[in-house]
Amino acid sequence: MLAFCAAHPDALWRTCLEGHLTASGLIVDAAGECGLLCLHKKLGRWLQLGGHVDGDANLAAAALREGIEESGIAGLRVDPEPIDLDAHRIPARANEPEHWHLDVRFLLVAPPDSTPVLSAESLELRWFTKRELSSIPTDDSVRRLYELAGLA
Repeated sequence: MLAFCAAHPDALWRTCLEGHLTASGLIVDAAGECGLLCLHKKLGRWLQLGGHVDGDANLAAAALREGIEESGIAGLRVDPEPIDLDAHRIPARANEPEHWHLDVRFLLVAPPDSTPVLSAESLELRWFTKRELSSIPTDDSVRRLYELAGLA
């Protein structure tokens, strides 16, 4: 990722067509038992919340902003140290070529008794325990996030 960013000074912007930085966060409940995932509209899989940083070099702040926007949960706290890095390809669409998302991932903690509010980004939002991940369409990077977050 560092080499990519050194070679692409515009990596903070989605206009960098080869790829760009994204920021996401696994939102965990206050008890540390569940993570909040969204059923992604375009990919049809359960994923952590996040998105494009749109020029924001403060990636923790970008992950927090995306988490609040996509979950509707006010009062989220972000750990400023990333817990994971993930590079994955995004398929070509009508108006953009296939490209890399270089995702910097953070841990976000929800206040007690938080109730998520569905946004236009997702088909559904739901709290999942680590054990429940085996019964839903997701990917290994989400399972890895649960491990790194210490969810049982």
